[in-house]
Amino acid sequence: MNRSRSSVCDLLMTMALAVLCGLAVVGSMPVQAAGTRVPVPSVTLYPGDALSEDVLSSRRFRASYVSRRPVARSVEQVVGKVARRTLLRGKPIALNALRDPYLVLKGHPVRVVYATAGLTIITYATSLKSGGYGEVIRARNVDSGKIISGIIQSDGSLHVRRP
Repeated sequence: MNRSRSSVCDLLMTMALAVLCGLAVVGSMPVQAAGTRVPVPSVTLYPGDALSEDVLSSRRFRASYVSRRPVARSVEQVVGKVARRTLLRGKPIALNALRDPYLVLKGHPVRVVYATAGLTIITYATSLKSGGYGEVIRARNVDSGKIISGIIQSDGSLHVRRP
């Protein structure tokens, strides 16, 4: 009776030790890591660095980790974007850490277009702020010195509306 009781205790101790060590006691199939593959930087990227496929790799994260955070889930979401802040190697890329590339740079000349029914005026101004497509920026007219506001177009020009 004592012998069978000590055998059971030994078996329970072995199973407890196996569980604590992370070994699978039951079943011969290996446990696969469940998760979601997301793009991550393969090198540390700094603000202003462009993201291309060359600087990206893929890494698996727990599905619960990825679903709770607004991170990029595909390479297509990040290629062509620019880092707003430092992106660490091997870490998921937060969507708010990316921006579209600037079409207009601060201090550079920008083509200004004013169009109304039958009349189009084109001039140049110096941008007072960098910006991307669809953003409203201010610029200084090089001829008059007046400050104007306009919306950046896809071709990098500034569309000015009637004041």
